Amino acid sequence: MTRKYWLMKSEPTECSIDDVERAPRQTVPWVGVRNYQARNFMRDEMRVGDGVLFYHSSCPQPGIAGLAEVSRLAYPDETQFDPQSPYFDAKATRDVPRWLNVDVVLRAKGRLIALEELRMHPQLAAMRVLQRGNRLSITPVDAAEWRFICERLWNAAS
Repeated sequence: MTRKYWLMKSEPTECSIDDVERAPRQTVPWVGVRNYQARNFMRDEMRVGDGVLFYHSSCPQPGIAGLAEVSRLAYPDETQFDPQSPYFDAKATRDVPRWLNVDVVLRAKGRLIALEELRMHPQLAAMRVLQRGNRLSITPVDAAEWRFICERLWNAAS
């Protein structure tokens, strides 16, 4: 199977690139996804080793904060079963969980590649994160976009 690439959004107040850097083995579960299409990406398409653009969202300066990799296949998101969690889902059961997460491991951290900077490059014009109305927390990134970001922008960001 060929490697796939993803942009995964996280609010820095929830889980920032710095939080991942401090986590054991620099790995975190990607919890709290409550959109069926994003869940289906994790369940049906993500594989261990897939590349991840770790994106800070819903903050003063949104953008790509680091590179990560999927390190564990989709499994039930425990937060759906916890009544104290903001991600609790009363309809979810252990026999039939509704929500999943994958684990991601940090691969590189650098300066933030801001949303405005991403918009400056015609090579990235088709990226879903740049499309009007896109609110998905997980979106596919094509191989050419990944290479452009890693080779042209990330190297400049280091």
